[in-house]
Amino acid sequence: MLRRYGQVLALLALVLVEVPVFVLCLGVLLLSFALGMVFLFPPQVRMVRRVAEHTRALLRAWTDLDIDPPYLPKPPPPQRMADGMYRSDRTLYKTPRIPAFNDRWKWMVSDPATWRDGLWLFLDPLVKASLVPLFLLLPGRGLRVYGLWCQLVLSATAASRLAGQVNHLNRARNLAVDSQAAEMRRIERDLHDGTQARLVAIGMTLGAAEQLVDDDPQAAKALLSKAREASSETLTELRTVIRGIHPPVLAERGLADAVRALAMDSPLRVVVDVDLPHRPEPPVEAAAYFAISELLANAARHGGATSAVIDISGNGSDLRITVTDDGMGGADPSKGSGLTGIERRLAAFDGVLALNSPPGGPTTVMMMLPKALPEHWAGNLPKMPRWKAVLVGFLWCTSWCPLFPQGLVTAVCKILAIEDKSWFLALYLPEPWQWPMILFMVALGTAMYVLAIAIPHQARKMRRLAHATPRHLRCGR
Repeated sequence: MLRRYGQVLALLALVLVEVPVFVLCLGVLLLSFALGMVFLFPPQVRMVRRVAEHTRALLRAWTDLDIDPPYLPKPPPPQRMADGMYRSDRTLYKTPRIPAFNDRWKWMVSDPATWRDGLWLFLDPLVKASLVPLFLLLPGRGLRVYGLWCQLVLSATAASRLAGQVNHLNRARNLAVDSQAAEMRRIERDLHDGTQARLVAIGMTLGAAEQLVDDDPQAAKALLSKAREASSETLTELRTVIRGIHPPVLAERGLADAVRALAMDSPLRVVVDVDLPHRPEPPVEAAAYFAISELLANAARHGGATSAVIDISGNGSDLRITVTDDGMGGADPSKGSGLTGIERRLAAFDGVLALNSPPGGPTTVMMMLPKALPEHWAGNLPKMPRWKAVLVGFLWCTSWCPLFPQGLVTAVCKILAIEDKSWFLALYLPEPWQWPMILFMVALGTAMYVLAIAIPHQARKMRRLAHATPRHLRCGR
């Protein structure tokens, strides 16, 4: 209880900050929009947002309310044009400073959260003052009510969430495009420097053998033998390039067997443990395979490792991959290692990479691909809520009463003019109301039976759809 009162006291003490900030904001708005001192507006917005974010952090720590920031994504930095200039609307600038300020100004002015923060800053001291009695009597409940007020004004809107998802998808798309372009350049380089050069050499060797076949048959045979060896080496190198594009074993046997084959070809002693009930989708398999391949290559080439352990498993609908080696450690993605490329590859699937590589080793890399597995593997099939199950049971137990005794049987008694009213409700009503009540009971009982059948049928239909159609991979949470 004392802790709650301390939290309430700290919350009320923020009024001493909010009131001066609000007065300062009024002055800055007057100077910005009345006198044209627009350079004062961005610092004022950042100051208000800092106060609002501090309040969100306090409520996140003190209550169970997690209030997401509602702000629209920041504008990207200005891009330099081919002529070296930077453009803002119809004006060209030599430096990106003014275009960046213009974009930042438009972003802050057009964001509804900017003005919602101002409204919250104006009303928050009044709300806190009105909640003082509740804070004194029930501090926990008072914090909860105050958190609901802040959630109403400071939480993210559907538009801001959608804008954030679109921005995230754009970044993921750009990373995927860059990664694909890098792969294409690598394949082109391997074909040009390796396979193409070998094929040219084979052609020259065959041409020389053709000239010597009449004058010096023995030399021609030696050249043909060299051409055959070169063609075998070229075929081997071409197969290596094909495996770098998409290994046939990955397409035919799946991720588990492809990783085991990769472990057999690796110079390290690799232990592979795969626990997946079924195969993931092909794009996920390819991303996981090449990420593991890159990690094993880094461990052997740069880490000085002699053994590695690969664990692939599902955590609900998430795909989790852990690669541990006994190398010297000290891996750092910021040094331009292959870890950066792995992060770009995983980003297309909202994947994350966690690295633990202290100096001296061992190095542990954990990769998580969220929602990469069909949800029915994880037992997350849509189930009928408990209240619906209770409702279905209630309908089955009671629907007979209005349909048969109070409906159909009462109608028969009414038609046959049976005077015994028994417990038939409609027969106790005035004459004009009897038939309407009978028809109402029949309709009510029929509707209850229909609902008792339709609700479980809909739940079974949703489960069948989940089994038949795995969910598509997502790029936004």
